Amino acid sequence: MLPKVKQILDRVIEQFRGSDIPEAIAYSMFPIPNIPSAKWSLMNHLIMFFSGTKDARGYRQWHNVNRFVKKGAKSFTILVPYFKKNKNDKGEEVPVLVGFVSGNVFRLEDTDGQTLDYQNIELPKLPLLKRASEWGISVTAIPGNYEHYGYYQPNKKVIALATPEEKTFFHELVHVADEKIKGKLKQGQDPLQEIIAELGAHALCNIVGKDGNKYFGNSYHYIEHYAKDLKITPQTAVLRVVSDVEKILNLILGKE
Repeated sequence: MLPKVKQILDRVIEQFRGSDIPEAIAYSMFPIPNIPSAKWSLMNHLIMFFSGTKDARGYRQWHNVNRFVKKGAKSFTILVPYFKKNKNDKGEEVPVLVGFVSGNVFRLEDTDGQTLDYQNIELPKLPLLKRASEWGISVTAIPGNYEHYGYYQPNKKVIALATPEEKTFFHELVHVADEKIKGKLKQGQDPLQEIIAELGAHALCNIVGKDGNKYFGNSYHYIEHYAKDLKITPQTAVLRVVSDVEKILNLILGKE
């Protein structure tokens, strides 16, 4: 194994000794579409996450989109597959993976130049944005990957939204309030946490939102999905979390 490759792998293994990997994997499932790293392996997405960015490219790749690496900026290394052409049983030349080499890439944050398309996304004036700001939470717009519409990243105090719909923001804001009450959220898609967030979001749509019952059907199916994971009915799930939701709503609405 090449020393540089071993160094990259050692860094990821070191993260396994802490509690960062589950969170990193979760956020690596939200790649920005239509950029080079969208096609990277999970391993390279983890390396990129630990390097503090969601968009990293090689020097020439940045140049191709009219962005330029800042003077003195340091690259980080990813694993690049190395292929050789071998002949198969039919005498045809086919690429065969023989190992990995290291490749240098630079973070978006270490470049200057033309604004990228996905940086032009703007959020509407959502209800309760001020509450998020008061709690030290930044709310940013991101391009969607057509599977996920938003997430809350506790360690960075960021709510990222890929849709202007208020219910998605409310869902993530409920996660923030849940964390403030309990001290810490469970990592990953914990069924009870998701049911709490969805029920709370639907309530907020009716209390302070603009769209009221517009999302009722989607909310029910969302809760039903996670209730099945717990092997209980949606009604039982709601009864189990309703007191938690009440505390969260009181906190968000300033009644506590």
